[in-house]
Amino acid sequence: MFDHLEIRVLPPGPRFAVQLRFWVNGEDVFEGAVYEGGCGPFAAGVLPAGRPSLLRATSEARRLELGEPGCTGGCCGFLSVVVQRFGDIVQWSDWEVPPALASPPPEFHFDASQYDAEVARAEAGRWWQAHM
Repeated sequence: MFDHLEIRVLPPGPRFAVQLRFWVNGEDVFEGAVYEGGCGPFAAGVLPAGRPSLLRATSEARRLELGEPGCTGGCCGFLSVVVQRFGDIVQWSDWEVPPALASPPPEFHFDASQYDAEVARAEAGRWWQAHM
């Protein structure tokens, strides 16, 4: 059975620009994985206009930063994962988490077509650019 990915673009808040959050199997991967007051990756950096996003999975493994604590990731560490495509499967593995966390999220395996469709949906929904 495959995991299910949902990418949400959150409106800008008082401290942060428009950011992304990731739900896997209905649970926010970010929540509980960084200190309160942290943020996800900024939409403008991960979903650049006119080119494929960093979320696209390829056969080459790539580390993707999914969040950081409010004090910055350089201080207390980032929430990051290695993203890689293996045929019809996209794998999220080898998590790195801020040191204060007890354990990283589990490894996730997504159906590549569902994963690609969700990334394409996030890339196409550019309503947030009006808030930059």
